[in-house]
Amino acid sequence: MNVFIEHLNVNPIVKTFLFDLINGDITLISGFFWLFVAALFSTISGAIGGIVLAGKDLGYELASILGGLLGPAGGIPVAIIGLIILKFI
Repeated sequence: MNVFIEHLNVNPIVKTFLFDLINGDITLISGFFWLFVAALFSTISGAIGGIVLAGKDLGYELASILGGLLGPAGGIPVAIIGLIILKFI
């Protein structure tokens, strides 16, 4: 996979970013990328959880909106702590 990326004619910053993702190195840019992915998944899972837990009581749309807003409140801090721990291990 690294050989394929070496032959791409892309910006060196993008090439470095792809190398960091493949090798599992956590830099500032790759950390922000993984934080964005964690926020996206926690928003989606919060919306699904809100529908499952309170869909009948509040209405499915309101429950999904509240779940989507409150889901990242627990997911993003844990992702930040996990990235910090992985950086120093």
